[in-house]
Amino acid sequence: MFTGIDEVDWASLRHAHGQAEDVPRWLRALASADTVERATALDGLYDAVHHEGRVYEATPACVPFLFALAAREEVPDRGCIVELLVGIGGEGDGSAGAGGAANAAWEAVRAGADAFVALAGDPDPVVRRAAAGALARFLDDPVRVLGLLRRRLRAERDDHVLPALTEALALFARRYPALADGALDLLAEQSAPPYPPGPRLAALGQLALHAPVRLPADLVPTAVRLLHERSAQRRPPAERSGTDTLVRRIRRLRPSDEQGAVLLRTLHTALGDRVHDRVALLTGQLTSPDPVDRCNAVWMSAGLFRGWRGDYGVPVRLLGAQLNTDQDRLRDAAVSVLAELHALAAPAADDLHALVSTRPDLWTHRWERGSPALGGPLKALARTGDPRAVPALAQLLAGPAAPVGLGCEAAHLGRAAAPLAPALRLRLGRVPLASPTAARLAGPLLTALRAIGDKEAVPELVRLLSGAPDGLGARDAVAGQVIETLSELGAAAQTAPLLRRLFHTRHAATAAGALWSADGDATAVLPVLLRELARDDPDARRTAVRQLGRLGPAARPALPELRRLARSGPVRERIPAACALWRVAGDPEPVRPVFRSAWTADPRTRGPIARCLTTMGPAAGPLRDLITAELTHPRRHTAPGGAYGRHDIPDDEELLRRCREVLAGL
Repeated sequence: MFTGIDEVDWASLRHAHGQAEDVPRWLRALASADTVERATALDGLYDAVHHEGRVYEATPACVPFLFALAAREEVPDRGCIVELLVGIGGEGDGSAGAGGAANAAWEAVRAGADAFVALAGDPDPVVRRAAAGALARFLDDPVRVLGLLRRRLRAERDDHVLPALTEALALFARRYPALADGALDLLAEQSAPPYPPGPRLAALGQLALHAPVRLPADLVPTAVRLLHERSAQRRPPAERSGTDTLVRRIRRLRPSDEQGAVLLRTLHTALGDRVHDRVALLTGQLTSPDPVDRCNAVWMSAGLFRGWRGDYGVPVRLLGAQLNTDQDRLRDAAVSVLAELHALAAPAADDLHALVSTRPDLWTHRWERGSPALGGPLKALARTGDPRAVPALAQLLAGPAAPVGLGCEAAHLGRAAAPLAPALRLRLGRVPLASPTAARLAGPLLTALRAIGDKEAVPELVRLLSGAPDGLGARDAVAGQVIETLSELGAAAQTAPLLRRLFHTRHAATAAGALWSADGDATAVLPVLLRELARDDPDARRTAVRQLGRLGPAARPALPELRRLARSGPVRERIPAACALWRVAGDPEPVRPVFRSAWTADPRTRGPIARCLTTMGPAAGPLRDLITAELTHPRRHTAPGGAYGRHDIPDDEELLRRCREVLAGL
């Protein structure tokens, strides 16, 4: 197995962490009779020669010895070795890494690819499963590959190997379109009896991806029935004893039924924009008698909710039903997803309230070496806007260690959180003004008080601005939020002298806007805003633009600069300028073209554009096509992989609400 291993100049080769002198020791240890030694060696190889999916100089040199190990039936854990070989080879095009090392690794695996033919028929099903995809990836003769896959499919009886053959057939169909019909025929054959439920599900998923015309008309009911049949036949995974290793820890973090998760995720991916069918599939998953199926469904629901728009009342109620379980993993998964939904989680509010009421130990969560955070059930309940969250929040505020972010979650309750106002004010009044934590502590409290509209908080707000303009210190980061809160509470007039002292700080534009909201006198504030507008500071300019828009026609001297900003610069600066231009001049002609181009170019601008369009009434008519297209589009504008790069369901729901307002205004 190791002939020639000492002739390789390992010291001259490098892996992820330096010289590769330790690689021969790991390769030899893979043949050890000691379980811990083998697992440690596998850890070392994954960490060094296939680190995070990348390959290195030393990686191709390992390949012949890995093939030699995989070919010897007396070597334990050969399935892991074959998995490593397939990973090193990548997707068959050098994609395992970058540059020459990746190509060299791919070529090294291809050079020994005939070994996968024997391994695909190995007595060990773990080896057969790992080798199945390698046939389509690394062998050069497609006719031979299709024949091998056909024979293996007809001969295979193991439910864990059949789905791997299914994936191999799908890969073959992608790589060799001219011969795809033969692979698709085999997939269609596998999707029907007498194949077991798991392999049939796997075949249906691949057909849905690659040949939807071959699917049965009742795809979703069939898939749900097969899922339930598969679950009834599945045995719980056996717990393996032995020393904990990196590979074992990674596998333990996978779903307890990883294969089932892959099967259903493939179907969801194939259904894509068919939200109605996906909701029906999800409903079948969430009503499975098997808690493992339901846990997989919970995590899949997150992907659907984040990426697509739809009527989610039924699956959300079923998520709520998962909270009444003694399975911590299932309950915690459901809570995590519900907390992302905000107002969309309202159908589960009763279940969330029941959990909050019966499990006060879940009101907070303390991370290792961290301060307490608001617990998932209470957070999710507050985010729905349900006032039943108030008593628990009040108890936490009255305690010695209320979570710092509590105010941000209480803000979702709006005026219903008014009973919390005295405790919020008390905490705001105790924020240490000179502490580096001042802004972190004050920010969430200000968010809550502003949402409540608590006018009695003015003394605490003034305290946070004391010492201005030079003595804010740690509070400087939150001063803008304090000023906005004073403005929204209608308290700017009584703090006018303090606000004027901020005219020569970085908060000048915000302070000027607050004074304008108090007395409507542009004489004092317009020069400040024009000065800030002319600064070579994007943040200052953006704030000045927003405040000038609040002034409306009184800001007409700023029109030339607003027109210039609306025509040029980054798109996210053009949109605030165009909105301000509309509010100041009332002329839609120069504004609408900016909105149209930005709407398509950068989905992040759609929310601000829609907010402005709600104020334009019939003048927004020429942009009706953008609004109606948005309302009928199945994908969220914040969908993962889009321009947002994040999952923000509330932002997308707010955009839809604004779009409906625009149409109503027309």
